[in-house]
Amino acid sequence: MLRFSAFLCNFTFRKGASMKIEDLALVMTRGLGVKGVAHLLEVYGDAEAVFCASLSELTEHAELREDIARAIVRRDGWQDAEREIKYCQRHSIHAIASTDDEYPAPLREIPDYPHIIYVRGEVEALSRRCISFVGTRRMTPHGERACAELIAGLAARIPDLCIVSGLAFGVDSAAHRAALLNNVPTVAVVANPLPGVTPTQHTALAEDIIAHGGAIVSELPSTTRPKGCYFISRNRIIAALGSGTVVVESHTGGGALTTAKLADEYNRTVMAVPGRIFDSASSGTNHLIRSHRAQLVTSADDIANELMWDLSLPTEPAVKIDPTKDLTPDERGLLGCFRNSDPLSVGELMELSGMLSGELSALLMSLELAGAVRMLPGNMYERLV
Repeated sequence: MLRFSAFLCNFTFRKGASMKIEDLALVMTRGLGVKGVAHLLEVYGDAEAVFCASLSELTEHAELREDIARAIVRRDGWQDAEREIKYCQRHSIHAIASTDDEYPAPLREIPDYPHIIYVRGEVEALSRRCISFVGTRRMTPHGERACAELIAGLAARIPDLCIVSGLAFGVDSAAHRAALLNNVPTVAVVANPLPGVTPTQHTALAEDIIAHGGAIVSELPSTTRPKGCYFISRNRIIAALGSGTVVVESHTGGGALTTAKLADEYNRTVMAVPGRIFDSASSGTNHLIRSHRAQLVTSADDIANELMWDLSLPTEPAVKIDPTKDLTPDERGLLGCFRNSDPLSVGELMELSGMLSGELSALLMSLELAGAVRMLPGNMYERLV
């Protein structure tokens, strides 16, 4: 018979947690996988009940293959679970089971939820009002500005906010940094075991996230070896944690589109920031909008309205920001083409400004993000200030 200490049997990772060794042992039973664990939890309610089941109950009632059922009865995953507990203790990692109160409710809603998540930092950040930001690693200045202004706008309007992303280069790291700049907790979901992060160049950023009330999250135990497929599977966690997903910039085949697809499958709101029509970095986002798979957003208010978040909360109305304050001379010149409140077409703006289509599109986008103009149906633009 496998022996284990009373300490391990009744182990809790922190005060108030109900995580047990059975939870870890279940996910470490070879052959089960994420959906197999979810199936057993649906049948038996919790991991303890699974390990109390007989071989015949597991094969007949739970319809498991006999080899997997025998592995559960033999408690094959328990030694690995004991080692994982000690590893988590050494590295100050919180392991949370889907049956724990601390487990984020939105993540539990998806059919392929991870039964165990590993967390460094503030677990409570996962239960805030989360929105996911994703996009290309080859971010342009347009994408960086979009991240900065959208998140700053949300921070000013939405209490209890949390920004979720994947700590990758480009849009992900820009979203995390924008959150930190605006004193908003941010959660990074990584595709590697903790306490390390991928890419390693963002180790300092990860520590900054933790230091400012955020968290680093993974579903992978310490024994996991690197595989590219883990980046795809971590995207489902990013998609699930947010009430909605904003795709800032993405190429047509970008990984951010996978996250957007998953968010849609999980009945989350998918939003995209439009970009220049000839810019490959925006080809994926523009396609999402054109194919009606994402809602076009150009401001924090657009995002909040799509998510039906309450915007009536006090936001220091006495302080008014002039949207034209930081405009470039070219942006001011284009804004001057609007002589009154009448909307103008792109063709009219090209004629009035003397600009080519590409330059005009870039400046119009900048003015939209600044809140100085807005796009109307029929490719018309209206001045707002």
